[in-house]
Amino acid sequence: MLSNKGKYGIKALVHLARLPAGETAQGVDIAQANQIPKKFLDGILVDLRKTGLVNSKKGPRGGYSLGQPAYQIRLGDVVRTLDGPLAPIACASKSSFKACDDCPDVYTCGVRALMLQVRDAIASVLDKTTLADLRDGTGGSTVDNLMYHI
Repeated sequence: MLSNKGKYGIKALVHLARLPAGETAQGVDIAQANQIPKKFLDGILVDLRKTGLVNSKKGPRGGYSLGQPAYQIRLGDVVRTLDGPLAPIACASKSSFKACDDCPDVYTCGVRALMLQVRDAIASVLDKTTLADLRDGTGGSTVDNLMYHI
């Protein structure tokens, strides 16, 4: 499930993607426009800055901007940055695999097999959708559904 941190991070990035080229936005303006608690947003923006998804500039004309073009930022990368692995359970994770304590054989476990399919479906949608798709409302029903839920 997408956490509030992930949801707010996507909202903040869409906000930045809508800015004219070269402009920045103050954290307080992003927070107010998207109904995000300011302190919570500050931490999210730090995490996004550490991975290069967001740039920050200090000073009177400072603020936040995208660290990459919107068409290069995949939502899968955003969610992984803010929420961690996409798998619903650890034994289905590609990056943070951990076998369940109560599982005698991960290779024959029906629950794991199902959760691998869930993980792959989530990754397929998020890794094919860019920030530009959300900003522009392109990409068909997948993007429409994402925008509805954000």
